[in-house]
Parts: sequence; C-alpha cells; structure tokens
Amino acid sequence: MSDKITDLLDTQGWLLADGATGTALFNMGLQAGEPPELWNVDAPAKVKALYKGSLDAGSDLFLTNSFGGTAARLKLHNQQKRAFELNRVAAEIGRDLVDGYARDAIVAGSMGPTGEIFEPVGTFRHSVAVEMFHEQAEGLKAGGVDVLWVETISAVEEFRAAAEAINLAGMPWCGTMSFDTAGRTMMGITSKELVSIVNALENTPIAFGANCGVGASDLLRTVLGFSAEKPYIPLIAKGNAGIPKYVDGHIHYDGTPELMADYAVMARDCGAAIIGGCCGTQPAHLVRMRDALENQPRGHAPSLVDIESKIGAFSSEFDGTGDTGPAKRTSRRKRG
Repeated sequence: MSDKITDLLDTQGWLLADGATGTALFNMGLQAGEPPELWNVDAPAKVKALYKGSLDAGSDLFLTNSFGGTAARLKLHNQQKRAFELNRVAAEIGRDLVDGYARDAIVAGSMGPTGEIFEPVGTFRHSVAVEMFHEQAEGLKAGGVDVLWVETISAVEEFRAAAEAINLAGMPWCGTMSFDTAGRTMMGITSKELVSIVNALENTPIAFGANCGVGASDLLRTVLGFSAEKPYIPLIAKGNAGIPKYVDGHIHYDGTPELMADYAVMARDCGAAIIGGCCGTQPAHLVRMRDALENQPRGHAPSLVDIESKIGAFSSEFDGTGDTGPAKRTSRRKRG
C-alpha cells in the first residue's frame, strides 16, 4: 500500500511531526473535563488554528483533534453516538487546511486509548474494542486523513485491537505506546517487547515508536531500546517538552525550545525517522526542532551519559529491559 509518509521519508529521510494538542487547546480556553473533540463542531476555527500552528512551525504532519474519539471515551460525556461525526469533522478540518496550504503535509488521524481494561484482567472484550476503533477509523477515513495514528497505548491487547480495526478500514497506520513506568508502559510492555509485537501483527504499521511518557530523556532511552532490536520499520519519537510542574494554577512543562532542538537531533541519531513533541510542545519548540534537524549533521547514537548531560536525568535507573541506566539517579537539570 502506497502512503505519503513512506514516500516523504524516501525523499527527505526524516519527518517533523507536530507538538501538543491538549496544551494548545487549554491555552485557547478549553476547560478541564471538557471533551476536546466537541470543539471540532463547536469551535472549528480554534481546531484549525491548532493544526495551522504546527504547519507554520514546519511540521510535515499533524494529528487530528480526535484522541478521545472512541465511543468508550465519548460515553463519559454522553456523546458516544457522535463518534463517527466528531472524528470525520476533525479530519475534514485538517484536510481542508492542507488542501489549501502553501506546501503539502500529512493529515494523521489520532486514535487514543479507550480507557478500558481488557480481558482477562478487566471486562472489556476484544470484539467491542475492534468495533469502536473501526467506527473511529471509518470516521477519520471519511474526513480525508492520509494515515491513522494510534497513540499513547499501554496494553498489547489494545494495540492489537486497533490494528485489527484499521485493517478493516483499509488504511495505512502508525502506532506508539507510552513508556512511563521505569521504562515500561503502564501494563508492563518494554521497548524490546513492542518490537516483537509489531513484527507479529498481520496488519503491520508503516512506523511505530513511543510518545508522551515521562520526559524527553526517558523517551530517547526507549528509542535506543527499539533500535537495538534492529526493526525494519521506521521509528517514531514524540517526547514531552520537559517535565510537568504545577505553576500558578496551571501545568507548565519546563522544556525550552533549545532543549527540544537537542532532543530532536538526538532522537534522529538514536534511530527515529519521525520526530515530534507531545505534552507541552508548542510551535516555538517545533521551529527550533526543524532548524536543528535541517542544519545539524547526523551523528552517532548518543550514549545514556550523553542524553543525561544534555537533556536531563532519567526518571528511573533502569529502562525495563535489563539494561542499566545511569549508575545513580540525579536531579533533573533545568534548562531555563
């Protein structure tokens, strides 16, 4: 299956993805507990501004405002019957923007976790998950996305259900997990195990990797874990802009544009081909990331010591795979 991501990677060698969705929308006035997906119909100009901010900053692709777009998540707000509609409109806003933009870009349909615990640990059935993800995928497809983008997944059961649903929709896809518990996902998956999971899928993604998690240092260590397994599929790195801190009643991420530029180059040198930001990453970060990727030459994979000295301390001593991290955990280095 031909897809725009692979075509652009063949030409450019790397892609700059977008930054944070939630951070930007909260800055625009989204209230805590308010489902962002409703803004696709209630405040489309703000959603368009979200997408355009990434494009203007130099992103080659951006994710649609549909992270919580499964019926399972929308049910929390009694909006589950609107799942197809809200995903379709999220994609249409992006498609209309790109079709009229000065340069080509990729519209990626965001598909986040359901928030449910799968059998046998929980009660959520595989067949129900596939049905919900399929509905979301079809909505995003109808709205014109170029690729589907499964993100922030913790459980292998959910990753597999999303892959099966996307296969039914007949779309190319990318998938990322969030490694936020001493180098593992919340459900215990390691970087090495994700490579094996991806290799065993019938519907293989066109790229896979990690997003969100703890901070940029930890995410880079996870990418090194992927690269050590020599995957044949391009890798994704979407790290948070530093560590969240509660300042004056708001969550603030301490990663500066300069730090994220260093992170972007290190992510590339760790083996990532698609590099972006997650929580806290704003257009100002993306501008510096693009400049760094374009102008700093490719280098050798950084060591853990290199990562810690330039980006900051790891949140845990080990990465979950048996390989040791720094010998001693230190306080995180502040960058402005």
